[in-house]
Amino acid sequence: MLFDSIAHAMGSTGAGAEGGNPITAFLPLILMFAIFYFLLIRPQQKKAKQHKEMLAGIRKGDKVLTAGGLEGAVLDVDGDSLTVEIAQGVTVKVNRNYVAGLMNPVRKADKEEK
Repeated sequence: MLFDSIAHAMGSTGAGAEGGNPITAFLPLILMFAIFYFLLIRPQQKKAKQHKEMLAGIRKGDKVLTAGGLEGAVLDVDGDSLTVEIAQGVTVKVNRNYVAGLMNPVRKADKEEK
């Protein structure tokens, strides 16, 4: 008896989802994806692209910071392997992918002056 009154109160359309536009059901999901894309995914892709360009531009003489925290000057570049001098007479070989950043980044304005 209780279930009959609940079914009667819901009406003859069942859950009521048959009468609306199907796009409106997916609209919140689409909006959430758009927000995630512009706030999370796109900035991470942009930062990864900049880091990849920085790694490709490492040259002899650059001062780098490795992912392990070592600072040093690049003495030699051989493909993906860098020879980095971390102290006078102390050199280590580091994979290019483990360079966290440049200690002396060259700005675009500096490039234009030269």
